[in-house]
Amino acid sequence: MNDQQKHTLPRRLFLRTLGAVLPVGVTTLAYGGGTGLHAQTVVDAQDLERINEILRDSKPHIWVFTGDSITHGAKHTAGRRSYPEIFEERLRWELTRTRDWVINTGISSQTTASILQDFQWRVSRFEPSVVSIMIGTNDCSKPDITPAVFEKNLTSIIEQIRALNAVPVLHTPNPIILNLSPERKTLPDYVTVIRQVADSRKVLLVDNYEYWEKRQSKFLNDIYRQWLNDRLHPNYVGHQQIARLLFKTLNIFDAEAPTCGGEYFEGQH
Repeated sequence: MNDQQKHTLPRRLFLRTLGAVLPVGVTTLAYGGGTGLHAQTVVDAQDLERINEILRDSKPHIWVFTGDSITHGAKHTAGRRSYPEIFEERLRWELTRTRDWVINTGISSQTTASILQDFQWRVSRFEPSVVSIMIGTNDCSKPDITPAVFEKNLTSIIEQIRALNAVPVLHTPNPIILNLSPERKTLPDYVTVIRQVADSRKVLLVDNYEYWEKRQSKFLNDIYRQWLNDRLHPNYVGHQQIARLLFKTLNIFDAEAPTCGGEYFEGQH
């Protein structure tokens, strides 16, 4: 079994996991590097198949990334690439979809409420085929955005994406250093909401929060400080980790590809 196969399990199967038998017609996605399956990685096969069709389509498509400062990628990468930029290279260069556009409308300090208010400008106008959204790190610091309000907002965003006939892809945010971020101490509660919405709405989920926590536990060192630039924001290494987990979730991970961790060789073109 090669490295890519380790992270991709067959679709349309019976699987006993977490004490339950999953029916034919579901897809099981294993997050990269994990030792087991999270309940939220079991999703309806339809969205993943739609993305596969998009990747096979000869016509160009538009991929929109939106969210807060983590998606924005401002400042904390020290001039290196953010995860939407890494995704763009994987898609437009390594997968040779040169006429696809990757549009990043992430804005620092944003919340689910901000995105809803600005949805037409940030998402709809581009007529996207796929919309990736990572949000929650700021919502949890706003007294008026309780977990219940967050769930309502996030569900509305998903519904509006689907109304565009686009595929939504949800991310949990990366963990933060909670003892240095008392105003965001409830972030784990909002991560739970994201997983619940992904599960109830059958949305593909990139569970960065769980992946980072498992890596932290596995290596018994401070992954957070290695992958973060401050108490909240990923550095360029953290963005690489987010991009690679996205590739694994979408079944486009290739360990030998430079964006996935392979080497850049002189003369590649």
